[in-house]
Amino acid sequence: MRTFFSQREWLAPLIHLSNNWISLAGVLLTTTGGVSWLFVLPLQFGEAADHPYLGILFYLLLPTVFFLGLALIPLGIYLRMRREQRAGSYPHDWPPVNWKNAEFRRLLTFISIATILNVLIGGQLTYAGVEYVDSVSFCGQACHSVMKPEFTAYQDSPHFHVSCTECHIGSGASWFVRSKLSGVRQVFAVALDNHSRPIEAPVHDLRPARDTCEACHWPARFSGYRLRIIDKFAADEHNTPAKTVLLMKIGGGQMVTGIHGFHLNDGVEVTYASDRSRQTIPWVRYTDASGQVTEYKTEEWDGASPNDFETRTMDCIDCHNRPTHTFELAERALDRALAEGRIDSSLPFVKQQGLEILQREYASTEEVDAKVPAALENYYRSEHPEIYAARKEAVEQAARGLLAVHSRNVFPEMKVTWGTYPNNVGHTDFPGCFRCHDDLHTSAEGKTISQDCSSCHELLAMDETNPEVLKQLGIAP
Repeated sequence: MRTFFSQREWLAPLIHLSNNWISLAGVLLTTTGGVSWLFVLPLQFGEAADHPYLGILFYLLLPTVFFLGLALIPLGIYLRMRREQRAGSYPHDWPPVNWKNAEFRRLLTFISIATILNVLIGGQLTYAGVEYVDSVSFCGQACHSVMKPEFTAYQDSPHFHVSCTECHIGSGASWFVRSKLSGVRQVFAVALDNHSRPIEAPVHDLRPARDTCEACHWPARFSGYRLRIIDKFAADEHNTPAKTVLLMKIGGGQMVTGIHGFHLNDGVEVTYASDRSRQTIPWVRYTDASGQVTEYKTEEWDGASPNDFETRTMDCIDCHNRPTHTFELAERALDRALAEGRIDSSLPFVKQQGLEILQREYASTEEVDAKVPAALENYYRSEHPEIYAARKEAVEQAARGLLAVHSRNVFPEMKVTWGTYPNNVGHTDFPGCFRCHDDLHTSAEGKTISQDCSSCHELLAMDETNPEVLKQLGIAP
């Protein structure tokens, strides 16, 4: 009995002192954190356990809310006790701890109401919040609206149905923490409008491809050979079509040949030094499958300061540096639109005029929307009135297609224009492969990194209107 009454005597002043707005706020935060934790607890088991945004709730947000509330409760008690002691109003006789005690009723009622509201509201908001911050619209349009170029490219990419977080964060807690800490800086940059234009690339603290890309793709898989057909159109009256046909030697698997075999097969490691943009590579160290190491360098490497270049071990992203956010040069983008029928290639001089219109400078998106389609329509209206009269619908469709090509690749407000973001796959539009394969990187023994075209592909046809090889393969009539 003595223990029971001692506890009641100890509890009475605690109830009295905790009736202050600081402690009550702490009670509210603690119950919010505790109830929300109960809602997300089942998600810690199974596939959702490695979810990056659930990790924010598990390891950062809910513990912060919970422990902040716990800290506020004694802080409010202490501040009220000190205030009452100084004022001489600190009670010496305590009312019983039962329902007749008004302070006890208020505290118990507050805790009960807060708990009920948290159960009803907190669970739904927690679930809805996680769903939202995991959405592509959040990444591309809400907090990351500055990423309009990247979001536009993403919508027209092979990874359109892959969420942003799967590639940019991946699973596990450590990388989501690193990503979110980096995101805090970016949020301030966007809010203060002092972010770079265009956004700098590459991302130097991007998670290694082996942790993200290789969840679906892996270089050790045998890929063999692949046929690649490149459509081109001449800038003449008939927009004369031509095709280049390549047999790509992808390799992989047990083949220590081909693109993947040479660069990423088991035991193979490529380390290189480059400038910050990774477009200039003066030094390469190649370790083959047997463990033999060869170093190659250009004249630029001799006498260079170590601070001039950064060293990196090659992975998928060094060649596939724009796997989702790909931007094309004007002629390449226009050729693709013509090949896909988005712009009618039978319209005379549409390639020549379209290219000229695309390469003009425009100050804003509004100016692009107004001038690009109008310029092509005006050309046919003034230079080929008979074509415009007879095929007005085709001309208007071509004008819309031309605008779509420009809007897909150029963003004046972000200072993204043709060629702003190099694509390192291939070597026709940007240096790409030739950053290393240029016959200028030389080893101490005089061996060079070869520029031999047949190492990576066989040229089956070059700018031919009707390549015979496509007829033999049954691809062309």
